[in-house]
Amino acid sequence: MEQTQIFTPYQKFMIAVLSFIQFTVVLDFMVLSPLGAILMPELHITPQQFGLVVSAYAFSAGASGLLAAGFADKFDRKKFLLFFYVGFLIGTAFCAMAPTYELLMAARIFTGIFGGVIGSVSVAVISDIFKPEVRGRVMGFVQMSFAASQVLGLPIGLQLANMFDWHAPFWMIVMVGVLVGIIILVKMQPLTQHLAYQKDGNPFVHLFHTVSKPHYLRAFSSTVLLATGGFMLMPFGSAFSTKNLGLTLEQLPVLYAVTGVAALFFGPMIGKLSDRFGKYNMFVIGSLISSLLVGIFCNLGTTPLQIIMVINVIMFAGISSRMISASALMTSVPNLEDRGAFMSVNSSIQQISGGLASLLAGAIVVKAPDGHLERYDWLGYTVIASMIISVILMKWVDNFVKNKEAK
Repeated sequence: MEQTQIFTPYQKFMIAVLSFIQFTVVLDFMVLSPLGAILMPELHITPQQFGLVVSAYAFSAGASGLLAAGFADKFDRKKFLLFFYVGFLIGTAFCAMAPTYELLMAARIFTGIFGGVIGSVSVAVISDIFKPEVRGRVMGFVQMSFAASQVLGLPIGLQLANMFDWHAPFWMIVMVGVLVGIIILVKMQPLTQHLAYQKDGNPFVHLFHTVSKPHYLRAFSSTVLLATGGFMLMPFGSAFSTKNLGLTLEQLPVLYAVTGVAALFFGPMIGKLSDRFGKYNMFVIGSLISSLLVGIFCNLGTTPLQIIMVINVIMFAGISSRMISASALMTSVPNLEDRGAFMSVNSSIQQISGGLASLLAGAIVVKAPDGHLERYDWLGYTVIASMIISVILMKWVDNFVKNKEAK
């Protein structure tokens, strides 16, 4: 009954559509991490080379987001979303067909060019359709795509990789994505209200005006460290779990599935709490939980699966609290006429920062002759430091939004 009063039927449909879009995009990125344990020996590559494959997607995504930012408020958001989603699916198909490390790298760059824009367009759509006081709930549901990718996507993808080869999970993403794309084409309504507020005729002038506003620049600065935790830990998560923690490749799907099932419950709950008790408050709580659990996880040796599951579940709850609350808070920063450009630039900064973090992780972690990953504890301390600094920077965003809403 409560959800019927809060959201209209079309709004519920859009939450589902955006969630499925994010599911495929997130899975495309996340599936590469657990495949690392298979890819590194099969393609005969080092941890540094694997980190470069992960960061290549992030860098191309960041660059394309900046290039697309000036155009983001110039078109119907439905058409803009479809264009980049089709390109993303084509890139994922290239990943599915890549036979070598070099071609996989090229495919990841192509996929990032299109996939990196989708998240920002989705957030702009959310900002257009939903009021600020319920965006925490919406982001909570949409961010469930991370959990769904773990519960459904990663275990199935890993199983397909074990049964066939590492290309199979990418084919799975393409098949799901094609169905989602058809639904968007047929059912999603055009979103054009922002076009009436446009004053900048030239897309590049619009981009310049967006990135030159002081209050937007301060918000962008707070985004720099937001993705560090995920981008630094994810690339080597599966290798660390198998080589250092003692898990088998068969246990990895179980670990990701259990963590994902728990996260399915966290998303809506965290979103609701963000709307009720304050988005920044939830961000601080999530950062504290994440910092504590990252410190524990990165210092573990051989550990039973059950204990790793508990640590992963709590750590993911903290990371979800950070991402959901921060994303919801950021939607209130830009004006309507700048919303698409702001979200694109913000997403680009996040992607590029994540790419740099991935490269830094590859430089920190060293693979020992027996396969163990060394200096993973250093990686954890770096992530904790970034989370503490991000809490300080995000406070400015919270103050700005409160002052803006009070006017």
